Amino acid sequence: MTVTRRGVLPDTSAPNGAYDVTVVGAGVVGCAIARELAHHSLRVALVEASGDIGEGSSKANTAILHTGFDAVPGSLEGRLVREGGQLLAAYADETGIPVEPVGALLVAWDEQQLATLPELAAKAVRNGHHRTRPLTATELYAREPHLGSGALGALDVPGESIVCPWTTPLAYVTQAVRSGVDLHLNCPVEKVRTGDGGAPHRLVTRRGVLRTRFLVNACGLYADVFDALLGREDFTVTPRRGQLLVFDKFARPLVRHILLPVPGPLGKGVLIAPTVYGNVLLGPTAEDLPDKTATGSTAEGLAALRAQGGRILPALLNEEVTAVYAGLRAATGAEDYRIAAHPELRYVTVGGIRSTGLTASLALGRHTVGLLADAGLELGPERPLAPVRMPNLGEALPRPYRDAGLIARDPAYGTLVCHCERVTLGEIRDALASTVPPASLDGLRRRTRARAGRCQGFSCGATVRALFEEGVR
Repeated sequence: MTVTRRGVLPDTSAPNGAYDVTVVGAGVVGCAIARELAHHSLRVALVEASGDIGEGSSKANTAILHTGFDAVPGSLEGRLVREGGQLLAAYADETGIPVEPVGALLVAWDEQQLATLPELAAKAVRNGHHRTRPLTATELYAREPHLGSGALGALDVPGESIVCPWTTPLAYVTQAVRSGVDLHLNCPVEKVRTGDGGAPHRLVTRRGVLRTRFLVNACGLYADVFDALLGREDFTVTPRRGQLLVFDKFARPLVRHILLPVPGPLGKGVLIAPTVYGNVLLGPTAEDLPDKTATGSTAEGLAALRAQGGRILPALLNEEVTAVYAGLRAATGAEDYRIAAHPELRYVTVGGIRSTGLTASLALGRHTVGLLADAGLELGPERPLAPVRMPNLGEALPRPYRDAGLIARDPAYGTLVCHCERVTLGEIRDALASTVPPASLDGLRRRTRARAGRCQGFSCGATVRALFEEGVR
């Protein structure tokens, strides 16, 4: 197993020393592609500019496992979301990724929206989702008694689920690394010198030169920038910021489903959804910006969210806000993914993956590997992957602090460090000793939930930092 964060990259200059495939970008999509490639006896590298996996759009989203009921019929996104949702649900069960099938309600607040619901139901059928059905206002309020007044009806969408967005890419990359993929972090690619006549490409990074026969662009917000390194200008990524509010766990009884609005031109609009961690989300906004690093929140954006949330679920505004965050989606002006193979370059771009990327990730991995094969990559026979079982961060199943047998075997799992989120010393110790350990306190939070609770680390922050710095020796 090879995970590097510093120093010179491994030497790939020998005649047969180049990687077969290098995937650039270790978000949920890049990690899924690397995992899919690990099914074959290939030398594969996963390269990431930051110090950890999932540091971009993957760490800040609405954490929904979609059915694809409202995708553009016949689109690549629609097909991959439908396939990916089924794959991820099965994979989550196998590996312990928290998923809760709470279902969704698409709520109509005026006559125009109500008239749109049959069209959305017909669209769902064209997308292979045959389980939607209309609800009257009476049925809707029986399902969601805390809903604000004035709703006229809804479309019931069974199968929509909530999922842990942090554990998912970590499971992919853990399995990939254990199955032979090299992960190189803190390794931004600055230049690409394409190989002529089948010679390996040379990726010039801040940690040295990496040679590879095939190349995959999974750079998310920077997919257009990376494309330009190979002379491609097929699309432009416009960051679309989504600000969200996270309400305390006392708000959780207020909502039973994912509450969706009727979609607008900038996306699916503001929703209210429970999380697998026991909180309630309100958001996101949809703001097109020129800055690919603009993940700050604004007073105006949060005020707009509260105004909309107050109409949807008035009692929610009486609950405490635990956290505020913002993520950026890779909008390209198209209603579909921007995936393209360039066989002459031995290169595949996987771009324009917006909010459905988490759901579609495993299907995106399969699709990308298929494109690489079409471009000339000899895959060889498939082989089984190393098994993984991820720590449970969700509330639907017992966590370590409630497992008497586990605590009897190892008292560290009964020693609470973060009281808000019930994170134990054993969980922090395991995260720091894992296949892909965290490089920061935020990385540790995404692996354990430590410092993610209502006090945001005020009570446990010093202890968690000390454990992180000491490595729980």
